[in-house]
Amino acid sequence: MNIQQNVPLKDHSTMRLGGTAAYLTEITSRRELTEALAWAEAQSNLPVIMIGGGSNIIWRDEGFPGLVIVNKIMRFEEQQEDDENYYVTIGAGEDWDSVVARVTEKGMTGIEALSLIPGTAGATPVQNVGAYGQEIADTLVSIEAYDSQLKQFVTLPAADCAFSYRSSRFKTTDRGRFYITALTLHLIHGNPQPPFYRALQAYLDEKGLTNPTPQLIREAVIDIRRSKLPDPAVVANNGSFFANPIIDAELFSQISTDHPGMPNWPTEDGRYKIPAAWLLERTGFKDVHDAETGMGTWPGQCLVLVNEHAPSTAALLAFRQKIIDTVRQQFNITLEQEPEILPS
Repeated sequence: MNIQQNVPLKDHSTMRLGGTAAYLTEITSRRELTEALAWAEAQSNLPVIMIGGGSNIIWRDEGFPGLVIVNKIMRFEEQQEDDENYYVTIGAGEDWDSVVARVTEKGMTGIEALSLIPGTAGATPVQNVGAYGQEIADTLVSIEAYDSQLKQFVTLPAADCAFSYRSSRFKTTDRGRFYITALTLHLIHGNPQPPFYRALQAYLDEKGLTNPTPQLIREAVIDIRRSKLPDPAVVANNGSFFANPIIDAELFSQISTDHPGMPNWPTEDGRYKIPAAWLLERTGFKDVHDAETGMGTWPGQCLVLVNEHAPSTAALLAFRQKIIDTVRQQFNITLEQEPEILPS
């Protein structure tokens, strides 16, 4: 086990900001994970954080005084139940988009709309990653993880993960308790079935594509995402920074009176999901380049906050707060960010 000291954390976040980790190590197996945890415990119970590719995290300027574990556990196992039903177990350190590519090439449907989402597989259940009408909770069967309370590996069925819109128990009540090492998905061999997400259907109609295969949906999603979103390897960003807020019927009625064309999606419980991007556009944050903080919003998608020349995480948080305060003032809606700020 190679323990590095005083490691710049900006190299482990696609926003490329943050302080220094006291210690950092990479693990490639469950054994190495337990060894790393035992080492941290022996060092006067150092705090531990495990990460993947850093695409959904932002490090604080003060850094992290403990051990950062970079999960690089690789695994890809298929189990065929019958001609239609497939189960795939994936190591938490696998590149997520590579996983989507492999299963769609095999004609499996269930996660093709989650194409080109950066990061590792183990990060997807934490915030119940979703896009274009699919989310990881739709196909997840179970999660394998090390439980730091029980001090043993456990298997958690999807029903025990408390999934909701862009959230789970791993992000809320049990934040930091579980170190995810693998996940198992249930996929279907066959073509995805409509109705498709509005933007995706519009793309299919424009291209004259009917009865699309999983591979065609993947290619469509990649095309759409690349037309709107920057590559985090080139432009420092964390993808969509704010989740689409869900508001009650009373507030929806108040806002739609002044904005009758406001896009929305009714939810099953009588509330309404509002596009956060629409709120940012209406409050003047489309294609913004903020000289004070060095932050900006991406021209093709204002939900993406980009680090143009921000000197610190504090500058990013100041820009974030400008957006939150302005949206709250004009719409009485409090935006919630999707990337996790570490240490929490």
